[in-house]
Amino acid sequence: MQLETYISDLLYRYDCVTIPEFGAFLTQRVPATINDSTNIFYPPKKQLAFNEQIQNNDGLLANYIADVEKIPFEIALEKIQKRVHIIKSYLTQGETITFNNVGDIVLNNESKIVFEPTYNLNYLTDSFGLSEFASPAVTREVYKETVETIEKVVPITITPEKRASVNSSNTKKPYLRYAAVALIALTLGGFTASNFYVNQIETHNQLAQKEASQQLETKIQQATFVIDNPLPAITLNVTKQTGNYHIIAGAFRVEENCYKKIEQLKAEGFKARKIGVNKYGLHEVVYASYEDRLEALKALRDIKKNHNPEAWLDVRKLD
Repeated sequence: MQLETYISDLLYRYDCVTIPEFGAFLTQRVPATINDSTNIFYPPKKQLAFNEQIQNNDGLLANYIADVEKIPFEIALEKIQKRVHIIKSYLTQGETITFNNVGDIVLNNESKIVFEPTYNLNYLTDSFGLSEFASPAVTREVYKETVETIEKVVPITITPEKRASVNSSNTKKPYLRYAAVALIALTLGGFTASNFYVNQIETHNQLAQKEASQQLETKIQQATFVIDNPLPAITLNVTKQTGNYHIIAGAFRVEENCYKKIEQLKAEGFKARKIGVNKYGLHEVVYASYEDRLEALKALRDIKKNHNPEAWLDVRKLD
C-alpha cells in the first residue's frame, strides 16, 4: 500500500494528517517571500512539519483509504498498522524512509524522528498555478545626493556687496514697497471674504437638514398605529447539529430514497439528516453528527453492533 500517496492527497485539504501509532504531518501557511540576494519571488505555500507525539487515530486517513479502495474501515486500519510496523523496523536499522512528495524521515542518535520536508510540491490550493520567478533589481536615483553634489560644485551665496546692492535698489524705488503692501492687503481681504461665504453656506445647510429631520419625524408619527388584537408570540426551539464527526448510514443515487432513509431513522430515534453530495454524486445520510471524537466512536460501535454493521465514521468539516 502506497501510504504516502494517500497522505499527499489529504495534505491539500487538511492541516493535520495523523498516522496512527506513528505520528502526524502538520502544515502551516506561510506568506509569499523574496530572496534578497537572488531576487527570486516565492508564492504562498503550506510549510510541512512532523510531530511524533500526535499518534491518536482520528479516523481521517483510514476513512480516506477505505473510501478510495472500497474496503471496510477496519481493514484499512489493519493495512495502516502493517505499514507502520514495516516503517519502524526500517528506521531502527538506520535507513531513511522517503515519503514521495512529502519528505524524508530518519532516526537520530537519540532515537528521535527527524523529518526533512520536500520542496517540490505546494499543498496550498490558493497558490495553484503560481510559480517562483526572478525579477531584476530596481535601481532608483537618489535625488538628494545629486543635489548635494551640485551644491558643492556651484555654491549659492549672498555676499555683503550683493546685499548692499539690493538695499540700495529698494531705497531708490520706494513705490515697490507700497505695491507689495497693497498686494498683501488685497490677499488678506480675499481670504476673509472666502471664509465668510463658506460659513454662510454651512449655516444654510444645517438649517435645511434640521427642517428635513422635523418633517420626517412628523410623517413617522402620523403613520404610527396600534394593533388591538396582536397575534400570540410563537417560540420555536430548533436544535442544529454541529461537529466534524459524522456516522454515515448510507449514500443514495436517488435523492428521494435519501429522504425516505432519513424519515425511517428518525422514526427509530436517530438524529438523521442529509449532509450533502459526495464526489461520486451520491446523497449521504448520517445517523448523527458529534463534536467529540470519543463520543462519536462510542456511538459508531453501538450502531454497528445493534443496527447497521456497514456504518462508518466520516471526519470532515461541513460547509
